Amino acid sequence: MLAYALKRLLLACLVVLTVSGITFIMTNAAIDPAKAIAGANATTEDIEALRRSFGFDRPLVIQYLDWLGNALMGNFGESYRLRTSVAELLLDRLPVTMTLGGLALLFALTLSIPLGVVAALKPNSPVDRLALSMSVLGQALPTFWFALMMIILFGIILRWLPISGSGSWAHFVMPSIALGYYATPAFMRLTRAGMIEVLASDYIRTARAKGLRPATVLFKHALRNAVIPVVSLAAVQFGFMLGGSVVIETIFALHGVGFLAWESISRSDIPVVQAIVLLISLFYIVLTLLADLLNAYLDPRIRVG
Repeated sequence: MLAYALKRLLLACLVVLTVSGITFIMTNAAIDPAKAIAGANATTEDIEALRRSFGFDRPLVIQYLDWLGNALMGNFGESYRLRTSVAELLLDRLPVTMTLGGLALLFALTLSIPLGVVAALKPNSPVDRLALSMSVLGQALPTFWFALMMIILFGIILRWLPISGSGSWAHFVMPSIALGYYATPAFMRLTRAGMIEVLASDYIRTARAKGLRPATVLFKHALRNAVIPVVSLAAVQFGFMLGGSVVIETIFALHGVGFLAWESISRSDIPVVQAIVLLISLFYIVLTLLADLLNAYLDPRIRVG
């Protein structure tokens, strides 16, 4: 298990280096940082002076190594637009994004696990077909379209919920549902498949033969084993949700990391964009690593696969 964990950890570090390198090169290739700092009215001489002053005239590899070294120490530089520390900006916006991702994951699990259990209890029944239809529909609908439909219905027509901002718990209801519904089909199908397999196993038949109550067999013996893959998938999906929050936070004007990313891209604020991409990638890579280690712990065959 230790060898497998070290191998996966090394691979995760390589992925982080690759992502950070590609992000740094692409952002610097797309936007001239000296021009971004100088502004639209700067002269050529001003831009050249800034380029020399900030060290942008050095080879890109040297600039990347400097940036990576500072990033590893928690220093992501200063925002060109706001003239403040990027690390402080991220710490200020991160709670909103983490709250949104956590609520979205809670919504997806709360809806999908009961649906998956009910569908598995009566395979090919109308309830099962309804759950599978909802699953297909959930993955077919674009997240932004679903979010806009909720804004029109619950925010504009019924006026039940606020459509923008992050001042209260009510501001997170629609964004959490919009972000979480896309993950619901995967959780539901995995729960359904796991429950069908477990309910047909010998130890469940033995438990029933012993006269245990149906609720005990279902929740204590069957569901407990069937949701193990769902737990590992939840870690990966949480990473997806943090990345997907860019669209949802922009639509609902939630002032989280995703909304900050959109603002920074639109205003060529390179240090903020680089830090956000690295941060979200790091979250996803760490969560994926933890999910892989959990799966390897639960299933020893994975360690030698």
